[in-house]
Amino acid sequence: MERFLDEYINRLRPQIIRFPPETAHGIASVFLNFRFRLYPNVIKESTQVISLIPEGGANGALKKALSVIRLNAQNLENSQFSPDLSIAFSEGERQYLPLILPIEQVEAPSTLELDNALVLIYSAATVTSQDDEEAMAEHRPFIVRLLTGYKKALGFS
Repeated sequence: MERFLDEYINRLRPQIIRFPPETAHGIASVFLNFRFRLYPNVIKESTQVISLIPEGGANGALKKALSVIRLNAQNLENSQFSPDLSIAFSEGERQYLPLILPIEQVEAPSTLELDNALVLIYSAATVTSQDDEEAMAEHRPFIVRLLTGYKKALGFS
């Protein structure tokens, strides 16, 4: 799944514009705060960063990923653990996601949305935030494990 992640990051690289350093760092901060379960920070950072990212293309998918992460952080902060699909990737945004699966293979659509959001945000931070390069590298095994859970559904043996 290491190669799958590398291929996804390389596919995403030309689609994601170079953000100013503070925006790129904000994207990385959302990911890191979510990983460390600092949900109030996720809510604050994601709201701020979403407003700084221009519309369209992969940026639209990135903004949606940040919204998915923010919604999950809000729910977890409020001790709401039921799946929430009130924010989902559109058909046009799906082309920028790492995990595109037929609906019949998806057991938990809300989990797939969250996982896609996490991988997209991680990858965008990896591509754009030189200041967070080391921190992103430290969390790469988490992303690889997350993707490994979809190995069979993706057709890898």
